[in-house]
Amino acid sequence: MSKVLIIEDDAAIREGLVDTLRVKGYQVVAAACGIEGLEAFERQRPDLVVLDLMLPDIEGFEVCRRLKAPPAPDVPVIILTARGAELDRVRGLELGADDYVTKPFSLLELIARIGVVLRRAHPADSRLDPESLCFGDVVVDFRRHEGTKGSQPLDLSDRAYLILQVFARHRGEVLSRERLLQEAWGYSRELNTRTVDNHVVKIRQQIEDDPNHPRYLVTVHGIGYKLAV
Repeated sequence: MSKVLIIEDDAAIREGLVDTLRVKGYQVVAAACGIEGLEAFERQRPDLVVLDLMLPDIEGFEVCRRLKAPPAPDVPVIILTARGAELDRVRGLELGADDYVTKPFSLLELIARIGVVLRRAHPADSRLDPESLCFGDVVVDFRRHEGTKGSQPLDLSDRAYLILQVFARHRGEVLSRERLLQEAWGYSRELNTRTVDNHVVKIRQQIEDDPNHPRYLVTVHGIGYKLAV
């Protein structure tokens, strides 16, 4: 389980990220300012840092410099900020930041970027996010959000690919509708389990030979669904 340190002074953003990352299976440590973040970094030794630039005590660029300065471990840093000017992006990257996300941001995109940066830093850890899925005559590429069944392209939404990636991450496990909501939608309390059912119906129409009698994406009555591959 990868550990992520969030250094962000905005409480709403910080708490939202903490909740979502924990749902996604990460260990999460949070800090509200630069000093607190550097201290947490020394104590916790996270696998990745999400760093805001506009902090109340130390500028985020200085925090990034200290995080990346020898003999500190080479821990990846994703800068998260409202400052989107090209010079700020260049400066952050020159200080060693591994990625740069500008506010307002998509939570799903940030989660995806965290997975990409962690895979790049720890290529041996293949469980972070499966990149592909193959079963029967179906081939799915999660990086490109593309897929085929036989010679025909799949007509799936971006959300459907995220749902299939959750099943691929937990292949063979029975997943409740609530868990699918948490992992595929993240921090979204307004959704309900019927949303999952509707997406599963559409996915079956694309991947099953007989959607009314599914072979792969099966219902486990009273619990949820399972990808039986």
